[in-house]
Amino acid sequence: MEHFTGKVWVLGNDIDTDIIIPTEYLALKTIDEMKPYGFSPLRPELAGKIGSGDIIVAGKNFGCGSSREQAPEVVKALGIRCVIAKSFARIFFRNAINNGLLLIEQPDLYDDVKEGDTIAVTVNQDIEYQGKRYPIHSLPDNLVEIINAGGLVKAMRRRNGLEA
Repeated sequence: MEHFTGKVWVLGNDIDTDIIIPTEYLALKTIDEMKPYGFSPLRPELAGKIGSGDIIVAGKNFGCGSSREQAPEVVKALGIRCVIAKSFARIFFRNAINNGLLLIEQPDLYDDVKEGDTIAVTVNQDIEYQGKRYPIHSLPDNLVEIINAGGLVKAMRRRNGLEA
């Protein structure tokens, strides 16, 4: 089972795709050009502070709004290892998995965790924070395969022997 730790960034409820990457930046040609503007309507400084391997913990309905694939791509490009939320918008969940971004639903962690603290995640098992364990549901094997490959296209290329 995969295990990792990361620094926590806490966001609220109903973080929509316009907060994750505002519409006006979708005209930029690449995700790397877009990523400095991630979360800018909410916290303009946040994209510049996020480090590789950090973790977002949020409330309910993370990723609501439009179905733009750039939203999970920007989150991943910023170096976020996973997003843990009370719940996710369905289309964002699917787009995130298809782009290789790990999402974990956990109803209680958000109410306890503090920004800047470190949490430990054991995929398909639990999250540990300050000595307390928060159980998480297992993702189906096919979704884990997609995430581990870095996205749906890469997973299918591997499965069909086109990529190592």
